[in-house]
Amino acid sequence: MAFTSFTNLASVVKKYKLLYRENVCEFDLLHQAPASLHEEITLNRLEIPYQNSEIAIGETILFPILKAVWLEFKDFLTLWSHTALELDDILTGYPDYLLASKSDQGKIILGTPFLAVVEAKKDDFTAGWGQCAAEMYAIQQLNKKTDLEILGMVSNGDYWQFAFLKENIFKKCKNNYTIDNLDSIYNFMVSHLKNVLKEFPKK
Repeated sequence: MAFTSFTNLASVVKKYKLLYRENVCEFDLLHQAPASLHEEITLNRLEIPYQNSEIAIGETILFPILKAVWLEFKDFLTLWSHTALELDDILTGYPDYLLASKSDQGKIILGTPFLAVVEAKKDDFTAGWGQCAAEMYAIQQLNKKTDLEILGMVSNGDYWQFAFLKENIFKKCKNNYTIDNLDSIYNFMVSHLKNVLKEFPKK
């Protein structure tokens, strides 16, 4: 089995005895996306057929945004793309993107804790959330720190959905974002990561 064997969010919630909640998730708009990111995303949307595949969505839309967010925290975090992750025989696979703490062993080693996971989905958000939630639970267990709030995201490039996992509470955000409001997407991620990193000792 693998992360992709979970075809909906309910299957993850049921198997791992999580509590499902829905809330509006908002942050004050304190962090605006760099002008260079706006220019890149605008150009990519105009000129590249990114909706053709999940790989194209990831490379053209998701990765540039995640890289811009990561640059705010590059002294503390590493951005991983399609790297192997395994908790057990069931929770295993290749998340599209991960944000994790830097490893003292160097950039080729996955560090913990993991803070965020992102899945690109062409249109099937139902399956996307099954896969993303399974990945969120796996990284929570690998962290061995269940009180650390993990951010999960599913996007088809145009629409972005967010959720959090803390302890045994899976909180799905009611409010979705569109790529036309890039500042809000960028602000959401940066604000969450800043809040989480307040708990980390300075290196």
